[in-house]
Amino acid sequence: QVHLVESGGGVVQAGGSLRLSCAASGRTVSSATMGWFRQAPGKEREFVASVTSSGSIYYVDSVKGRFTISRDNTKSTVFLQMNSLKPEDTAVYYCAATLAYSVGSYFPAEYWGQGTLVTVSS
Repeated sequence: QVHLVESGGGVVQAGGSLRLSCAASGRTVSSATMGWFRQAPGKEREFVASVTSSGSIYYVDSVKGRFTISRDNTKSTVFLQMNSLKPEDTAVYYCAATLAYSVGSYFPAEYWGQGTLVTVSS
């Protein structure tokens, strides 16, 4: 079992920055691939970024160069630093984890956080 709790969401103006945190707990956290998904109003949930236990990172094209995913294994926490935010980044952001095979944007999430809302205003 992996339990995930996100935090850090809020309201920011376009061009601003925000850092999301995901606190993970469980014996298997260290070997899990961690990732972030988001779901905008009226749209399907989409993959944003992921980081494997060995440090391999993958981003969806729309956030490359603006978002940075990282993990602190000592604190069992994964972060998503979001810079140069755009209104289209507005969504509920979910932390996710999987112990299954994951590569690139293929992320078969097994565990989900409750979500944290990010609103980017113009």
